[in-house]
Amino acid sequence: MAPSTVPTATLNNGVEIPRLGFGVFQVPDDETAAAVTAALETGYRSIDTAAVYGNEAGVGRALAASGLPREELFVTTKLWNADQGYDATLRAFDASLAKLGLDHVDLYLIHWPAPARDLYRDSWRALERLAEEGRIRAAGVSNFQPGHLLRLMDGSALIPAVNQIELHPGLQQAELRTFHAEHEIATEAWSPLAQGAVLDDRSVGDLAARYGKSPAQIVLRWHLQLGNIVIPKSVTPARIRENFDVFSFSLTDEEMRAVAALDRGLRTGPHPDELN
Repeated sequence: MAPSTVPTATLNNGVEIPRLGFGVFQVPDDETAAAVTAALETGYRSIDTAAVYGNEAGVGRALAASGLPREELFVTTKLWNADQGYDATLRAFDASLAKLGLDHVDLYLIHWPAPARDLYRDSWRALERLAEEGRIRAAGVSNFQPGHLLRLMDGSALIPAVNQIELHPGLQQAELRTFHAEHEIATEAWSPLAQGAVLDDRSVGDLAARYGKSPAQIVLRWHLQLGNIVIPKSVTPARIRENFDVFSFSLTDEEMRAVAALDRGLRTGPHPDELN
């Protein structure tokens, strides 16, 4: 396995997370082990899955087969909406852990606020317990808006370490990123390439030609220079390697502004207030 050369970010509880990870959203379970193995061989050490993806077992098979020490790996999974609630969260976590074949995960996220269910505060209490027991190294959320975060933190001693949100040049979520910074919550970007929707933009193409890189590499570099944690996905080994090769160049301030000009409120997934 290739050694990892990815810089890390320090979360608000002192845990370090690689700034570049590998996502497996929409990867069938029977293809997941091969994709994760290719990622680990490339040098990725952070793997992001979720209960609802149906591929935690595939991730677990790849991790077990890799031979890598557990302390070199950073594994994230997520609680699905139907499993929210205190006791249900604890049961769902046990199920995820069993599928992964692990005795702990590095980051456990509430996948969506699901506001109509109004159970995310109960789920958060369960995550607090899991953190106290050492079964998760860091607790966080995904797709939470400022109002959800404020309600979650009200009366809680534990502030989310991460909020994983849809974030790419077409949807930059500046207000939410500012909120994160004010509360020491790390911003992690899912769909960092907008499922390819921003890769044909002329300004991205011009930068790719200038640096001899792919449009995807330009966008991933933009994320990293913004300070985001980023988790691109692919099942193609060449693309997995390409997405990892983003540390050998830097964009100028002017070039960063050119990519930032692409913000247009483009969502590839549902709005967090609408999914329950």
